Amino acid sequence: MGDGAFAAFQIWTHLFLGWPLYLMGFASTGRLGNDGKPLEGDIADHFRPTSRMFPGKLSGKIILSTATVLASLAGLGYLMYEYGAVPVICWYWGPYFFTNAWLVLYTWLQHTDPSIPHYGEGEWTWVKGALSTIDRPYGIFDFFHHTIGSTHVVHHLFHEMPWYNAGIATKAVKEYLEPKGLYNYDPTFWVLAMWRIARTCHYVDGTEGIQYFHSLEDVPLTKDRKKD
Repeated sequence: MGDGAFAAFQIWTHLFLGWPLYLMGFASTGRLGNDGKPLEGDIADHFRPTSRMFPGKLSGKIILSTATVLASLAGLGYLMYEYGAVPVICWYWGPYFFTNAWLVLYTWLQHTDPSIPHYGEGEWTWVKGALSTIDRPYGIFDFFHHTIGSTHVVHHLFHEMPWYNAGIATKAVKEYLEPKGLYNYDPTFWVLAMWRIARTCHYVDGTEGIQYFHSLEDVPLTKDRKKD
């Protein structure tokens, strides 16, 4: 698979498989359970009342949530039986996967960039973690989504702030943080930013200290090593 094809595969897996895999506990659930202890192979899904994603006091709500999900799937199955697969795919699954793709895209671009550091246990602080995000312009979608992508840094710092104050707060935070080199902003058009991230943000070297994303494109191929 070439570099461009792998980037396209990255985009496809993130946007169309990322959300279901996250809910099932197979992607992006972190390394720690709700108790702060390492998961050590445990699956932190969103459906089991015993999942370490949630504290025990929420088990009743998790059971209710999972029951309604199963009921919804049963209802969709009945509709497919009654009216056929095509109408259900067009009217439900199509919009469902589009919404999920857009949600994951925003989250991916808000928190992923070659310039964003990843902190190990000995380096992480709340402020460092809060500043590990990046603002981007999203064009007309800023209007539809209340600037959630272009004011995300301030959202991390003041998560209870209403969206209509985020623009003013971002200007103030930028004035304070930018001279210190702590405000992250990328003016790249979001489609190009997505492609660049898909090509450059693949892995970090470890979980200790301060880490930055590396690209598999920079890893020498076996044939290249043989030439050396």
